[in-house]
Amino acid sequence: MKNKTKTLAIACSAIFLFSSTIGCKDKAEKPAEAEATEVEAEAGPDFQISLAQWSLHKTFFGVETMNWEEFGKTLQESPDDLLKGPDPMEFPKMAADYGINSIELVNTFYFSKANDMEYWAKFKQKCEEAGVTVGLIMCDALGNLGDDDPKKQLEAVEKHYPWVDIAQFLGAHSIRVNAAGPGTPEELAKNAKVGLASLGKYAATKGINVIVENHGGHSSNGAWLSGLMGQINMENVGTLPDFGNFCIERGPDGCVSEYDKYVGIKELMPYAKGVSAKSHEFDENGNEVHSDYLRIMQIVKDSGFKGHVGIEYEGTQLSEDEGIKATKALLEKVFAQL
Repeated sequence: MKNKTKTLAIACSAIFLFSSTIGCKDKAEKPAEAEATEVEAEAGPDFQISLAQWSLHKTFFGVETMNWEEFGKTLQESPDDLLKGPDPMEFPKMAADYGINSIELVNTFYFSKANDMEYWAKFKQKCEEAGVTVGLIMCDALGNLGDDDPKKQLEAVEKHYPWVDIAQFLGAHSIRVNAAGPGTPEELAKNAKVGLASLGKYAATKGINVIVENHGGHSSNGAWLSGLMGQINMENVGTLPDFGNFCIERGPDGCVSEYDKYVGIKELMPYAKGVSAKSHEFDENGNEVHSDYLRIMQIVKDSGFKGHVGIEYEGTQLSEDEGIKATKALLEKVFAQL
């Protein structure tokens, strides 16, 4: 099996593994059935829930809708001006209030803090106070790792370095990146292989994974992204399969070319070091309208993956608060059915 979970298991041991040590005398005196039940309980469930910070992007940015072109410009020039809601420093407590003890940060909420380790020391303290751990950091707007200009590609790789360092400092297991850049699928794969491998080498020195999300364009083609992972063939370079990001091409009225998500997730899971549960709308039974969560999680389970599944609510019919709760309830229901 290609699923490379060894690094994830080590980096996340403080998050979801429990001691299985049993005293020799107690063990000898217990019936086999009781012993098996106890060991199973101590090992913990196969899946736990984490919360992706993007689920609260409207809350932190303080807006219902965003002009994304203007967003990108402001992010580069004065990123803190985008934050018109609660202080992102409070995200650990906000997650804990949902009964979630693992979080997935988004670098755009902390764009001005890439080299501010004093800030991250305070953030780490906030995590400890809330009883929350950081699983991964989602990184955007740092340049194209698949750029066809070697100089620009190197700049993009190096812009990710501080976030690798922050991930290590916070005890995270991964940073999530994008396999983006110009060209045909073949051209981008050639360039992205270089960029991802270069970043992966640096991240390996810090004990951090570099994981690529299906995030639009060629990366939303499961066969393309899994093929790229096979070419790179590095222990700490993997994927973050997202339930909903399989649109390869968008037009004025929405997606015009979409990859089969169930095929795509199956193709990406052998390299997965995390899973992102995208949600938008729910029916009267609490099921996500656009994705069959039970079918997807069965694929995830069959791959041998064990770890965190991150809530990433992006809907409009429910508030962010309601959407997070609805996604959490659905995941809990599905976990119980598996």
